[in-house]
Amino acid sequence: MPLAPVDRLEILVLVDNATDILSSTPSHVESESAGLTRRGIRMMAGKCLCCAAHGLSCLVTAHRGAASHTVLFDTGPEDYAFERNVTRLGADLGMVESIVLSHGHWDHAGAMLLALNQIRSRTGGRKIPFYAHPGMFHSRAVKLPNGTLRRMEDVPSVKDLTAFGAEVLVTTEPRALLDDMFFVSGEIPRVTPYERGYPGQVRLTEDGKSWEPDELLMDERFLAVNVADKGLVVLSACSHAGVVNVLMHARDSFPGVVLHAVMGGLHLSGSNEAIIPQTVEGLRAFNLKAIAAGHCTGWRALTALAGAFGDKILAPSAVGKRYTF
Repeated sequence: MPLAPVDRLEILVLVDNATDILSSTPSHVESESAGLTRRGIRMMAGKCLCCAAHGLSCLVTAHRGAASHTVLFDTGPEDYAFERNVTRLGADLGMVESIVLSHGHWDHAGAMLLALNQIRSRTGGRKIPFYAHPGMFHSRAVKLPNGTLRRMEDVPSVKDLTAFGAEVLVTTEPRALLDDMFFVSGEIPRVTPYERGYPGQVRLTEDGKSWEPDELLMDERFLAVNVADKGLVVLSACSHAGVVNVLMHARDSFPGVVLHAVMGGLHLSGSNEAIIPQTVEGLRAFNLKAIAAGHCTGWRALTALAGAFGDKILAPSAVGKRYTF
């Protein structure tokens, strides 16, 4: 699959589980407060600030020469957080040319229809390519310790997405898009023995009469960009496949291209806290220069990552941060 190098990559975090306007950041990361200063805000107040929400959304812009392309990667859990943060960050959704949904969970697709409205209102109403996997549209639930099921809100259907102006492209195969600046993976092979997916998840069967195991979440994909003189930057929204599996597949997809950074949720919270040591050890093999973990990673995993890699490599994700590679 072609993936032509780009000169520069910018990733603006629109939605994440945390806000952090005070912590120092490495040179390739601009904090929310630094962004306010750059945009000319002269008085700090609550009216300026973004809000945190359980989910993830990133505005991803790649530059090559005079050309640039922008992808919206997920939209977070609901309209309020997405709309508030887009407004307060001064994010230009008119730049968005494609949308990639990482997997079929509500905390990544809850504001998708609003996002389509906002994008198309700034682009003359043109249709927006929307990259999806067929498994994203199943109804899902999680089995609780007492044996009951807690259902998840469905992601918007193909019918609804189409009605809101999306050109829905459903496939299990990898895709290169926008002048080969972006790569959307296909299904991620499960190789490691310890990365088990989402324990307890089930999905509704095709006949709608029963539930079947769905812990592997085979609909999950990653987004990757090859930055010249650096290497692959991989966005893995939740890493239900396991972040080590994700990075192994990214490396295998582009032999000879080094891995530079991984960003997103590593899903090492809850029952997956048990595999933090193996995951941290597995990450060492990739010699990453940047880890921007957030969303569902969890504080215990962030603590372990900080101890293993230090703050020259680990720069935790937070709302309003802008990463430049």
